[in-house]
Amino acid sequence: MKSDNIDSSSRQYNSQTERAYRTLKRSIMENELVPAAFYLERELAELLGMSRTPVREAARRLEAEGFVEIRPRHGITVLPISPEDMTEIYALLSELEPMAAELAAAKGLSDEQLTRISDCVAIMDKALEEDNLDAWANADHDFHQLLVSYSGNKRLIWVISTFWDQVYRARKVTLRMREKPIESNRDHRSLVQAIRERDPVKAREIHKKHRDRAAETLVQLIAKHGLQVL
Repeated sequence: MKSDNIDSSSRQYNSQTERAYRTLKRSIMENELVPAAFYLERELAELLGMSRTPVREAARRLEAEGFVEIRPRHGITVLPISPEDMTEIYALLSELEPMAAELAAAKGLSDEQLTRISDCVAIMDKALEEDNLDAWANADHDFHQLLVSYSGNKRLIWVISTFWDQVYRARKVTLRMREKPIESNRDHRSLVQAIRERDPVKAREIHKKHRDRAAETLVQLIAKHGLQVL
């Protein structure tokens, strides 16, 4: 009986910690928790309706991922994203994602996989026609996730996924500051065609140019508008 109680308490603790982690991370990524502001552990616990212990554990996970810095007096500061951060992250993405595109084209995709990734492009086209940038951003995110997953390289997938959340924060706030991403959609269509033709060299080249251009645009916007306080 005592062992059952301990197991139940452990499961509840783990569940609370996971909920705290996911809720706080979502709030950070959506810029609902103000960057550079200091949040007391007690405040966050009250906000989430739970004790301070799971919040503390969630904060440790978020600190390890580069989202927050744990400060004295048991609170956290949400870390900003600087142009330097994005330059470093995109330097990696601009090499790794084209590799994923190359691998996907080299091994070939099934009809179902080609349909799924093509559907993302169709959704992006429709979203731009309707001036729905949020829908476009969601479909764009899905496109890149599918592309990387279709590489079949588990370690490559894991490494790239560790950077996406940081990029999401920056893209979310700059989404309406840049020109309509018509060229981005063209890149996606060309990439799908290269993969369909099983041309790995072309697929890598198209996606490399796409990621390099995205990096330049995003870093310039962050620097121009002083978005270190994202």
